[in-house]
Amino acid sequence: MVLQWDVTIPELTGKETRNAYLYLPESYDYEPDRRYPVLYMFDGHNVFFDSDATYGKSWGMKEYMDYTNTQMLIAAVECNHSPDHGRLKEYSPFSFRDPSLGLIEGWGKLTMNWMIHRFKADIDRRFRTLPEREHSFIAGSSMGGLMSLYAVLEYNSVFSRAAALSPSLWTAPDKLEWLIRRSSLQPDTVIYMDYGSNEFSHHKNMAYQFRKTASRLLEHQVLLDCRIVPGGDHCEASWEKQIPFFMRTLLY
Repeated sequence: MVLQWDVTIPELTGKETRNAYLYLPESYDYEPDRRYPVLYMFDGHNVFFDSDATYGKSWGMKEYMDYTNTQMLIAAVECNHSPDHGRLKEYSPFSFRDPSLGLIEGWGKLTMNWMIHRFKADIDRRFRTLPEREHSFIAGSSMGGLMSLYAVLEYNSVFSRAAALSPSLWTAPDKLEWLIRRSSLQPDTVIYMDYGSNEFSHHKNMAYQFRKTASRLLEHQVLLDCRIVPGGDHCEASWEKQIPFFMRTLLY
């Protein structure tokens, strides 16, 4: 079952509403004393339903969770669709300049503060979660993948595991490296990170940046599951195929 309701993020988009989603396994209704870990995901509109997805294709997370009987909640919030690069701003931990986009202000800290102190707090209050760090995970793709890396590195006291699919490492690679180097991580921190083989040509030096990021994470003693996806593309259909891989890592 997927619940859906409206939320606002006053710090980012004032009174404008956007969709929030929460997946509940079937057992949630008939095991009233049971509590569940939670996976938080970016781009919530692309997570469950093709009808809500930006390009008409979602990840199909509900079908996967139902089929595998995975006992976990999934909480996700729709992104900012503003034509003024709203999604890039909300999902960028750092300000950066791009030749075609110009200056993009990084609102990632504001986004994460809302997600942790408002959204996660609300989910933990209203539903039977296991709110502790060891049961709180985060995942996303593209800019959401970058934000997942940022979240587990910067807010390691809140999230213990992250899945970053096709993360947008091109935006501010030096700042990301600095973040990894200065992060204080607990020894059980787990990160899944992948990139499609067909994506490396999308941005300059992406293969190098991917290797470098993986190397820095390993140097920081992160428990890293790193994959190059053969024939993988930058789209929901490709990311859907990676669900079994990153879910196995998150739940190992």
